[in-house]
Amino acid sequence: MKNLLMLLFLFISSFLTAQQVEDAWVYFLNKPQANTYLSNPLSMLSQRALDRRSRLNISLDEKDVPIDQSYIDQIKNTAGITYKAKSKWLNAVHVQGTQNDISSLLDLSFVDYIEFANKNIGIVTPAVPKYRVTVGSAQTRSNFDYGAGYNQIHMLNGEVMHQQNFTGAGVLLAVIDAGFQDTNTASLFQHLFQDNKIIDVYNFVDNNTDVYQRSMHGSGVLSTIAAKTNGTLVGTAPDVSVALYISEDVNQEMPIEETYWAEAAERADSLGVDVINTSLGYTTFDRSEYNYTLDDLNGVTSFISRAAEIAVSRGINVVVSAGNSGGNPNWPKIGMPGDAEHVITVGAVNANGDRASFSSTGPTADGRIKPDVMAQGEGAAAYWYGSIQNINGTSFSSPITAGMVACMVQAFPNKTPAQIKQDLLQISDRFNNPDNYYGYGIPNFSLYDTTTLDEQYANDFYVYPNPAKNILYTGSNEPFELYGMDGKRIMYGKARQNQINISGLLPGIYYLLFPNKTFKIIVE
Repeated sequence: MKNLLMLLFLFISSFLTAQQVEDAWVYFLNKPQANTYLSNPLSMLSQRALDRRSRLNISLDEKDVPIDQSYIDQIKNTAGITYKAKSKWLNAVHVQGTQNDISSLLDLSFVDYIEFANKNIGIVTPAVPKYRVTVGSAQTRSNFDYGAGYNQIHMLNGEVMHQQNFTGAGVLLAVIDAGFQDTNTASLFQHLFQDNKIIDVYNFVDNNTDVYQRSMHGSGVLSTIAAKTNGTLVGTAPDVSVALYISEDVNQEMPIEETYWAEAAERADSLGVDVINTSLGYTTFDRSEYNYTLDDLNGVTSFISRAAEIAVSRGINVVVSAGNSGGNPNWPKIGMPGDAEHVITVGAVNANGDRASFSSTGPTADGRIKPDVMAQGEGAAAYWYGSIQNINGTSFSSPITAGMVACMVQAFPNKTPAQIKQDLLQISDRFNNPDNYYGYGIPNFSLYDTTTLDEQYANDFYVYPNPAKNILYTGSNEPFELYGMDGKRIMYGKARQNQINISGLLPGIYYLLFPNKTFKIIVE
């Protein structure tokens, strides 16, 4: 009987404890509207407060952003919970309720963990870690409304570099093309003149400085790089400075144009240009005896390819269109100077990432893989005769890529063109299985935050086992991101007790990113 009474007492005590009203702080994973608030600081702070922050050189950050109201509303509407107060700085709300009712809030997807005021209960966390999205300082992020250009930059995850303020600022990029009609009058380009971003111009065909004529082609190319009109079109390097050169004579197709191109590249070199984009290519001419053959596609026969190689050797990153002859049975391959070994040759995909049928292919005559990488060139958004239109051609996949290369140069100004190209190939989605249709694939610039993509161990910073099945163990509790080979972000968060739960992942190759290191992970 005594034992029975004791059990009954313990049961009643446990029941009363479970029904006791507790105080607790419920912490949220993120602030989903952070970017909107940080882009519009007056929506969260007074001008006087902003002036004080500016005066004291104190950056705005996610702590300044209000708690998401939908989160608060869901907490308030949960049975058994009494909402009491909130703190935006800690991204938490204070609630009252029984231990069981409060703990049940962990079932809400946006709840990170719960801290009970009762020290006998302490902190409770979900059985499976959740993954948070965080936003950095307002002064270290550039957020654009890319307008019609969203898909072509998002395909590359280029906005990730922009959000780190790698927008091409301080980089000089030369566009060597056929003409820049309307560039001096269209509103889309006026910031280039207002901000003194056009450093040099020259028309090598007419031997003068009038480049705002002859062709719309160069203007379309330039728009995919340097446009900066929110909601209309933002290019891949919206803060880059440019030099504009005409080397292509639209009235004829003759070898002299290759020499004009070399002159332009030499002038670019003399100015200290970092990147050249050329959406030009040569295979046949008005006089058939000047035509190249497929055997000449070796990177050293054509004048322009040799000039392009010298440009690279001077420290210039040369980005070249692969060509639009993929459907031509007589010449389906890339053109010159896309065959040059050390240039970055870019083919075209459509909005879904599938190769455009017109995109020229490899290999070169000496068996090298070309193109090198791919970007959107079918239905690409570009300025064309007064409006933004969807245009087809590797003429546009090349500058879209060249703008991102300018961002790479800004991030790592001491890297050689060979290092920049290798980095570009290594972050592309077919790096482990390249071919002559896609090259090394579509680059994923969200992976470009380290120079040691394949280093698996360093000092006490480790990830194991690798290959792995259910749990990864890491020597770091810093924030991480996990990406698939398709460039899609799968997880965001911090390892808990040095563990990352990967039990829900399909077998394959993944990239695990920490602030200063990236690991290639194989999941079995």
